[in-house]
Amino acid sequence: MNRRIYKRIATRFPGLKLKLQQAGMEETEVTFVRKTFLSAFYMTFGITFVAAMFLSKTDFNLINLLLVFPILMFLMFMYFIKMPDIKKLHIEREINGEIVDAGRFLIIELESGIPVYDAFKHVARNYPVVGKYFKNIVEDIDLGTAIEEALNRAVDIVPSRNFRKLLWQIINSIGTGADIAKAISSVIEQVVREQKIELNEYGRKLNPLAMFYMIVAVVLPSIGITMLVVMVSFLSINLTLGSLLMIAGMMGFIQFMFFNMVKRSRPASQIE
Repeated sequence: MNRRIYKRIATRFPGLKLKLQQAGMEETEVTFVRKTFLSAFYMTFGITFVAAMFLSKTDFNLINLLLVFPILMFLMFMYFIKMPDIKKLHIEREINGEIVDAGRFLIIELESGIPVYDAFKHVARNYPVVGKYFKNIVEDIDLGTAIEEALNRAVDIVPSRNFRKLLWQIINSIGTGADIAKAISSVIEQVVREQKIELNEYGRKLNPLAMFYMIVAVVLPSIGITMLVVMVSFLSINLTLGSLLMIAGMMGFIQFMFFNMVKRSRPASQIE
C-alpha cells in the first residue's frame, strides 16, 4: 500500500501521535498504522488458512471464507490499533502504584533542603516507573532547557492524571515562588483519598465477582457436566473425548478471563 493511504488512515484516528508518545512507542503514526495493517493481514490470513484446513473435510463452502476475510481483517485492525491505549493504561497503573511513595520521597528531599534539580535526580534513581519521566526532565535541563519548559514537556507525555497534577503543582510553585513541598503534599493527600475510595469501591465489587466465579468455576464444571452426561446417555448421543476436552478448554478460558478481569479491575495503589 502507498504511504499516502497509511497517512490517510492515520488521520482517521485523532490523537494517535500523543497516544504513541504516552505509551512509550517510539514510532510515527504512519509507521504504526502500516505495522498494524500488516499484523492484521497476517493474523487474518493465518486464521483463515487454519479454518480452511478444518472446513475442507466438511460440506462447508470455502468461498464463504472470502466473504469473512475482509470483516475479520477489519476487526483485527481495530483491535491492534488500540494497542497504544492498552499500553498507556498499563503504564498509568504502574505510575499510580508509585506516585504516592515517589511524591512523599520528593517532599522529604525538598524539606531537607535539597535543590529541586538534585531531588529530581534522586527520584529518577530510586523509582523505576516514575523515575523515567524525572530522568527525561533532568536530561532536558542538562541540555539547557528551562526547568519549567522541561516539566511542561513531561506533562504532555505523562499518561497518568495524578502524575500530571503533581507536575503542574511543581510548575506553579516554581513560577510563583511558593513552597514546592507543601504544594506536592496537598496533591499526594488528594491522591491518597482518591485511591482509598477506589479500593472501597473495588471491595464492594468483589462480592458479585465472587458469586460469578462460584457459578462458573464450581457449579458449571460439576453439576453442568454431570447433567450433560445424563442427557447424552438418554438421547443416545455419542460424546467423544474431544468434545469433553473442548468443554474443559472453554471452562478454563472463561476462568482465565475472569482472573484477568479481576486483576485489571484492582486499583493500583500503595497507600497504607
